[in-house]
Amino acid sequence: MNCLQNLPRISALPLQSLNTGKPSCTVASLAMVKGAGLSRRFLVVAEAAPGSVPSTENETSKIDDKSETYSHDMTAAMGAVLTYRHELGMNYNFIRPDLIVGSCLQTPADVDKLRAIGVKTIFCLQQNSDLEYFGVDIAAIREYANSCGDIQHVRAEIRDFDAFDLRLRLPAVVSKLHKAISQNGGVAYIHCTAGLGRAPATAVAYMFWIQGYTLKGAHELLMSKRSCFPKLEAIKSATADILTGLVKKPVKLKWHGSGCSTVEISGLDIGWGQRIPLSYDEDEGLWILHRSLPEGRYEYKYIVDGEWTCNKHEAITSPNQDGHVNNYVEVLGDNPSSVSSAIRNRLTGDDPDLSTNERTIIRQFLETYPDED
Repeated sequence: MNCLQNLPRISALPLQSLNTGKPSCTVASLAMVKGAGLSRRFLVVAEAAPGSVPSTENETSKIDDKSETYSHDMTAAMGAVLTYRHELGMNYNFIRPDLIVGSCLQTPADVDKLRAIGVKTIFCLQQNSDLEYFGVDIAAIREYANSCGDIQHVRAEIRDFDAFDLRLRLPAVVSKLHKAISQNGGVAYIHCTAGLGRAPATAVAYMFWIQGYTLKGAHELLMSKRSCFPKLEAIKSATADILTGLVKKPVKLKWHGSGCSTVEISGLDIGWGQRIPLSYDEDEGLWILHRSLPEGRYEYKYIVDGEWTCNKHEAITSPNQDGHVNNYVEVLGDNPSSVSSAIRNRLTGDDPDLSTNERTIIRQFLETYPDED
């Protein structure tokens, strides 16, 4: 089998205030807490453990506003109505006796809270922009953790609200997590900002690839312990990427219409927080985007003169519970009857599992994956 040797790292600007309802949003009734004015919607609310809170009413108000904006963006991008309240402090859940998924540490004092419950590895998935948004001093947290001598703080960044970056990064991230847990023992605390997307997805991938769970079993255990929304499709694709390789195929997307001044696309492989401009081709009379994408299914939407819309000439998803739809494209391999295609089809299906040989290949791949700085 052709194991994936090098996964590219994508960089992009941090997500800023998405328009809710533009991406297709499959609402999940996870915490079963009805939100005011939300028809057929529910909020995912993480319960908070005692944590540090701002010292003044003005600071509290500012962080509360940031939480509102962050929750709005997360809902728009993730496909579920998700809520995070940074001002309530760190929150978490034990998924297994040795594995915790939670929200970000906010002060060095949070390190001691985790030490008290047996945590030996703090595994942070946040980017610097995430930390800066809520004013978290990661340097102070890392310095204090390192001074304790009985706990390690590890960083392995994944871009927030971006399923494609999650797919590309998971092998490197889970490799780093596996090595840290093997070295440190004890309990591992995996966190992103809210602990609702990146961290639970990383935990599920770790359980699937290293701890012998089926993907369904790992997901069901996670959801029985913490209301969250991990992107399972990203885990499935990452699993197939390791076993079959990551090969890109050219894709051409077109917008018909000369009476507009700008046409952009959001979604695809860049996430809903970014946009790619299309170029106008005078000869064809079309706005065109040429893109190379790995195998998989990608949803996207056009932004024409600032207005989000679908292209009637390209495939469109079925309406979700809120009636929203997106365009989508499926990128397939050259030979659908090949062994690699059969493996990818199985692993990206409804209930994938790994053979003993595949688990061995993945484990060896993760243990030999080059360490990140």
